[in-house]
Amino acid sequence: MPNHYYLIIPASGIGTRMHSEQDGLDEQVKIPKQYLKLDSGLTILDQTLKTLLGIDKIKGCVIALANKDHLFAKSTFNNHQKLLTTVIGGKERTHSVLNALKALTNFAKDDDWVLVHDSARPCVKASEIINLINQLKHHATGGFLATKVVDTIKQTENNIVNTIDRSNLWQAQTPQMYRFSILLKALNTAIKDGINITDEASAIEHLGLESILVKSSKSNIKITNPEDLALANFYLTQHQKNNPLKETFV
Repeated sequence: MPNHYYLIIPASGIGTRMHSEQDGLDEQVKIPKQYLKLDSGLTILDQTLKTLLGIDKIKGCVIALANKDHLFAKSTFNNHQKLLTTVIGGKERTHSVLNALKALTNFAKDDDWVLVHDSARPCVKASEIINLINQLKHHATGGFLATKVVDTIKQTENNIVNTIDRSNLWQAQTPQMYRFSILLKALNTAIKDGINITDEASAIEHLGLESILVKSSKSNIKITNPEDLALANFYLTQHQKNNPLKETFV
């Protein structure tokens, strides 16, 4: 039987660095960054979901939300046919993804694929996700989108500055795509061992397994600071002009 592809979106963060507020009738209400609106009229989360759920290969999706999230109910994708369920996010990203993986046990087989994508990366290109799927579909473990480091990197400690050799440095992006059972084991092991991991690939590394880098573009930014919002709007406008979706799976 062919392998299926499932999507997990950890979307329970509050985005403290965005300083995002919305004027209400009586008071200003802080809005998590994934619910800020883009120039398209879509929220950051909805734009992200529009791209990924528009890929035929993705069979279903689980979204991890904050415990008191009341905004996703207003989302265009709240009743989407590919939305399998939502779960409550955990203390860290790792716990949120793990909660979503546990919900997927009702749907996914051990060798099925899981793509984990940041809710605040709305500029990812469908073509690059399709390339990720094509590049990894026969791999035993999985891998992730990444872009080569081009800036000079400095390291400092006690006012001593060193220059890091950037020739082998890559910036990890998402989606990160791994076999269901392997990712579940990797995250459980990392949490049990008390390992501080910032992405799924870190957990895979801790398990001693190989990840494959699949080259992506610089436009796949993660919205973290207020100025990132304007850059995201620019990239999305360029994508709409230059990149009509053509799915090609080989």
